[in-house]
Amino acid sequence: MINFLHTFTPNPILISFGPFHIFWYGMFIVLGILAALAVALKLSGYYHVSKEDVIDIAFYLIIGGVVGARIYAVLLYFSYYAQRPMEILKVWNGGLAIHGAIIAGILVMLGYAKLKKINFWLLAALTVPGLALAQTLGRWGNYFNQELYGRPTNLPWGIPIAPLSRQPDFFSFQYFHPTFLYESLGSLAIFAILIYLHYLVIKKQRFNFEQIVFAYLIMYSLLRFAMETLRVDSTPELLGLRWPQIVSIIIVFFSIGWLIKNKREIVPSPSPEPQPPLAKK
Repeated sequence: MINFLHTFTPNPILISFGPFHIFWYGMFIVLGILAALAVALKLSGYYHVSKEDVIDIAFYLIIGGVVGARIYAVLLYFSYYAQRPMEILKVWNGGLAIHGAIIAGILVMLGYAKLKKINFWLLAALTVPGLALAQTLGRWGNYFNQELYGRPTNLPWGIPIAPLSRQPDFFSFQYFHPTFLYESLGSLAIFAILIYLHYLVIKKQRFNFEQIVFAYLIMYSLLRFAMETLRVDSTPELLGLRWPQIVSIIIVFFSIGWLIKNKREIVPSPSPEPQPPLAKK
């Protein structure tokens, strides 16, 4: 695996049909969405949440998440897109910011939970493990697009970046940190931890839905902060920190503050006796 990454230069196009192309980036986004939906459907059975509600909220989250992620990315790199407005529509070239997707997802779930009178924290807790798994898969799309890589490195798992995809300051270097892989593996670890936390909730341990949601926000924000110390793509900076690092710090402090202020000992179960999916008809 390490040797493959070190010697293979990916092509962003998976399959071509004449002038039409299917991109690796899009394929990994679709796989991530399907994986996230499968996880949410599996977990929903333990909390007596109807699969229809899960599928409905997934539909709105997909639309809202993609739109939010794109708007956030466009605003973050506004000077670039202002000169190339048609690029805004070309999402297959990359440019989906996870923080934008999270913000949009929260707004969508708040609206849906209020409309359907469903516990917002339960909906969010069902969503975040799948989101972490989707990020695990989605980061491989960045690899095939040769984007969001890290600083130059001589490590044996450094990945080659084609000259046209290199940042001008690092044009003379060939191998770079595979930050996509670091974040993919980190997101996989977060997914595993969140699934374990759901196990604790189902077993009526001292844990609740809010803690699951904020555990994701804290863990991913710390992971993203670390990744930004390696990445070389251009982004706004403030006080020597890259913008995603600033957002990550805000999320971590907000999450910790919320948990301290709203500390609960026993999980508020949505039903008296959660049952495994196989027990449902």
